[in-house]
Amino acid sequence: MSTGPAPAPSPQHRRPGRGVLAAAAAGALALGGLTCLAAPAGAATAPTPGAALKAQPGDLLDVTLDQLRPTQSAVGYDEVYYKLGRYTSAKDELNGNVNKRFDDWCETNGQGVAATVQPGARLADPTSFTCTVTLGQETAAGRAEMKTVVVGPGGALYLTDGHHTLTSFLEAPDGGPGLHIRLIVQANYGTLSQAAFWQAMQEHRWVRLLDEKNQPVTVEQLPPHLGLAYFHDDPYRSLVYFTRDIGYTVPADAAEYLEFTWGDWLRGQGIGLPGSYDTTDSASYLAAVRTASQAMSALPGDAVVAADGRTAAELGRLSPWNAGKKPTGGEFGKLSAPITEAKPGKLAYALDFRAKVPTGPACTTTVTGRRTGPLVVSNGTTCLTDAQQTGPIVVRAGASLVVKGSSVTGPVQAVGAATVQLCGTVLTGPMSIVNTRDHLTLTGPGCTPNTLNGPLQLVGNPTS
Repeated sequence: MSTGPAPAPSPQHRRPGRGVLAAAAAGALALGGLTCLAAPAGAATAPTPGAALKAQPGDLLDVTLDQLRPTQSAVGYDEVYYKLGRYTSAKDELNGNVNKRFDDWCETNGQGVAATVQPGARLADPTSFTCTVTLGQETAAGRAEMKTVVVGPGGALYLTDGHHTLTSFLEAPDGGPGLHIRLIVQANYGTLSQAAFWQAMQEHRWVRLLDEKNQPVTVEQLPPHLGLAYFHDDPYRSLVYFTRDIGYTVPADAAEYLEFTWGDWLRGQGIGLPGSYDTTDSASYLAAVRTASQAMSALPGDAVVAADGRTAAELGRLSPWNAGKKPTGGEFGKLSAPITEAKPGKLAYALDFRAKVPTGPACTTTVTGRRTGPLVVSNGTTCLTDAQQTGPIVVRAGASLVVKGSSVTGPVQAVGAATVQLCGTVLTGPMSIVNTRDHLTLTGPGCTPNTLNGPLQLVGNPTS
């Protein structure tokens, strides 16, 4: 691991001035998808379970992203892709601003926006940039922008708001699982049993036990970690995100899972996605956003939208549509700006980034849950998704292996495979990948960082 160079002595200031984009994580050593980031001097220490058990509601708790347990099974991938597209673009700097990822981190940490950014600054090194609000000087308005966590049995930390934002930080090239962020403690249920804990979480609506198709899931089916590899993709959740301030606006007393609730309503009405529109085409996707947002805006304020009886007005319905602006103006006009513009719209950033994410071959065999014993992939594509494999994996020549959001205990060997892709994988054991024919993907856009515990041999592989 390398600690990276010391920050340059002359920071770049937010106003006036130009920001700096770190195209790669400076001071990081990438070993086949395992990114090791050295903690900067003076970095906060993440709480131990014992320390977390002492936290009181309202406390600010400094955590690392790998400590957090999700309380929902799905996110809108395209919202995360928008953020990552913008974080990895130089457009903000070219417009005379700092990159938005620093503003987002400062805001999420309760510290306003970025004030100064050193050349080569990275999210994982908070000594390389500063925020407008110093630690200990947080305001009520600043705390309102922070995300929340509940302390569970044994001091486990359950994220109750901010899954998209923190997943974006984790997936960013200069972020990662070890990135620090402060969260507001909503409650401390550390002394409760698991059953009592989940009952309390459901009573407070701090957990969403529905999947990307609005079908029930159990608490055991919730992802164990943050990261795209662990979440299912809910296209309606993304669609609603792009309708923000066009068909709805976030109210001051926003309901839990506000965007999911609107998405569930659109799904139930058969409005928007999927199938009716081509979400790889910007014009078609924009048409879906317009149709969905106009349907939301046209609802009477007292129309019941949520299953629990909440109305369109309570969920922030915005009327008139696009705040009364023409389609070429307002938020819809901004959303419509293509990636070639100086200030692209959110949708353009999302589609541009998504095009860079390796898709991998289609699965012919899928393994989920616990599996023990040798796994030999002799033909086709075997996918491990939310799986816990104990035993060796051997990939024969011409076959493919795709592992996402899973753990593997045992050696992995592939010689002459067509494709090997590991994202969001915890591997305990040696890995040898030799002469892959098409693609070896262990890191890169949209590939959640892996944790590789064991010797690694990579020889003669094309990478993506």
